Amino acid sequence: MKGRRRWIGAGLAVLFCVAFAHFCVRIVPADAPDTSAPPSQSDPVDNGVLLIPVEGVPASALTDTFTQARAGGARPHDAIDIMAARGRVVLAAANGRIDKIFWSEDGGRTLYQRSPDGRLLYYYAHLDGYAPGIHEGQMLRRGQRIATVGSTGNADPSAPHLHFAVHAMQPGEPWYGGRAVNPYPLLARR
Repeated sequence: MKGRRRWIGAGLAVLFCVAFAHFCVRIVPADAPDTSAPPSQSDPVDNGVLLIPVEGVPASALTDTFTQARAGGARPHDAIDIMAARGRVVLAAANGRIDKIFWSEDGGRTLYQRSPDGRLLYYYAHLDGYAPGIHEGQMLRRGQRIATVGSTGNADPSAPHLHFAVHAMQPGEPWYGGRAVNPYPLLARR
C-alpha cells in the first residue's frame, strides 16, 4: 500500500509540474520584442500602416468588406472581417490605450483602443476571450496579444472571425463615436 501511495504522489507531482509549465511558463527567444512594457511616445508607428491584428494572417488573405451591406442592407459594414480559426490570437494593431472593454448584442465581446494622439480608435469585435490581465486604461504595444478570435454577438458560430474597424476621432469624442475609416488599405499595404 505504501508503494502505491508513493506512485500516486509521484504521479501527482509530475502532473503538477506539467500543468505549471503549460500554464505558467512562457519561453521567449532572446531576440523577441518586449510586449509587456507600455509603449513610449517615441515608438515608430511604421508610417501609419497597421499591423494585421490576427496572428499568422497574411495581407493576401484579407478581403475588403468595408462597403458591404449589413442588417439586410440597412447599414454599411464600416469594417473588415478577418477570417481565422476560433482561438487564434488577436494582436494590437498599433500602440494605444484601451478605452473600453464592452459586451454588445451585435459585437459580442469587444475592445476599443485609442491611438496615443487620440485621433484614431481601433475596434475589435466578436472576440472569444481576452488575454489575461487586459483591462480598461491599459497601454498596449503594437503586436501585443489582447484577445482571441471568436464568434460572439451576432457573428455566425460556424465562421469565427475578427471584425476590425478604425474610426477617426475628434478631440474629446467618446469611444462609441467617430467617423468610419476603411482599415483594409491600412492593413493590406505592405
